[in-house]
Amino acid sequence: MDMEKKKILIIEDEKKIARFVELELTHEGYSVHCEHNGWNGLENALASDYDLILLDILLPGLNGVEICRRIRQKSDVPIIMLTAKDDTTDVVMGLDIGADDYMTKPFAIEELLARIRTALRKVKEEGLQDILSAGELKLDQARHAVQRANTEVELTKLEFDLLLYLMKNKGIVLTRNQILENVWGFDYMGETNIVDVYINYLRNKIDKPHEKKLIVTIRGVGYSIKE
Repeated sequence: MDMEKKKILIIEDEKKIARFVELELTHEGYSVHCEHNGWNGLENALASDYDLILLDILLPGLNGVEICRRIRQKSDVPIIMLTAKDDTTDVVMGLDIGADDYMTKPFAIEELLARIRTALRKVKEEGLQDILSAGELKLDQARHAVQRANTEVELTKLEFDLLLYLMKNKGIVLTRNQILENVWGFDYMGETNIVDVYINYLRNKIDKPHEKKLIVTIRGVGYSIKE
């Protein structure tokens, strides 16, 4: 378990089930909040920053499928649907509009806990893949942000795209044509020295203020980012 408690929202109108799951999750170290009405559940889900939502399908006020649809318009938070055995159509609809998993009632709490851990681990792994690094240089794809030595580096969109391509191919020497095709696109009709111009822009922002240079030139070949 992470040092910071993961926050889970339970939207379930059967209060005995909700309370049982809440106690088990709290025992496992999660921070848990329960809602028993569809509208209240949706409002809470959108107003707070939860790490995972357990969502019943049959709810008073607003059903779980519609809640899932509305949450997905705003957030990618993992959603596990809770459903009765005869709700197959609703389960399919829920999965189609973005639910991550489902559990059929009655369920074993051990299996639910395992599915919660899997969903949270998947989010963590995807988050790690969003962050690329080369030494003290870090690029966050999700936030579209770059830091060097913990200092934010302001880049234009094209500078960011160029740096992203270099960092995805860290340690590999990329030719100007490769860079043009992957950053500017196959239909780019301008001069190839545009690559040199933008490499220079990146160097001024990323390398110039620091002693160690990360963007290197391989004469007669192209450019590379090295640790």
